[in-house]
Amino acid sequence: MTKNSGNEHLFRYVLALGDDAMVLGQGLSDWCSRGPYLEEDLALANVALDYLGRARMFYDYAAQLEGKGRNEDDLAFFRDSREYRNYLLHELPHGDFAYTMARQLMVDIYSVEYLTALIKSSDETLSAIAQRTLKESQYHLRRSRTWVVRLGDGTEESHRRIQTAFDELWGYTHELFEPDEGEKTLAAEGIAVDCSTIKDAWDRAVNGVLAEATLTRPDEDWAVRGGRKGIHTESLGPMLAEMQYMQRAYPGLEW
Repeated sequence: MTKNSGNEHLFRYVLALGDDAMVLGQGLSDWCSRGPYLEEDLALANVALDYLGRARMFYDYAAQLEGKGRNEDDLAFFRDSREYRNYLLHELPHGDFAYTMARQLMVDIYSVEYLTALIKSSDETLSAIAQRTLKESQYHLRRSRTWVVRLGDGTEESHRRIQTAFDELWGYTHELFEPDEGEKTLAAEGIAVDCSTIKDAWDRAVNGVLAEATLTRPDEDWAVRGGRKGIHTESLGPMLAEMQYMQRAYPGLEW
């Protein structure tokens, strides 16, 4: 821990990273038994498990930082939707397979760039989590990139579906690169990542895959924000209700 480990900004920052991983992993788990074929069914389930494991690490650290006796289960299962701080892109329904792969490509490129920067954090715990999870994200990116190219440069139907997915998701990517004041403060202290600084690298990587997949980069004419402020889409509430049911019905259960 650093000398700033008790800082409220740091707690909220780590909690938000946990929420990103928790919500995305929970959503991806819906693909279990629904993948296009067995190998992909297992692959998506494993990606979901990677994100849930990542969430546990962030939640455990956030609980330590808060110092109020809560643990990772409390943070995951006993907060309401307005208390979650995940990006909106992570909570959207998985849609069809093309929709999931389009989102994963954008998230995976972001994660690789973000975690690469987070490894340099002066906070030893955050740096360790980043080192542990970067390899996972690199593997995820290889998969999502392959699928986006395969779908985009495939049949007329697969091309239409993956292009539609990017068009429908693009406006949710803007908030990924807009740090709040707490993040800016932590970034200035060498703890957090200033997400605005990875935008150019993300653009180049996404543009490269879109070009290879014969896809068109969507227009920048709309944007939806609010995740980091606890303002969410209508999808998050039902997801949390299902995810949190057992813990709320039978307090004391553990992962």
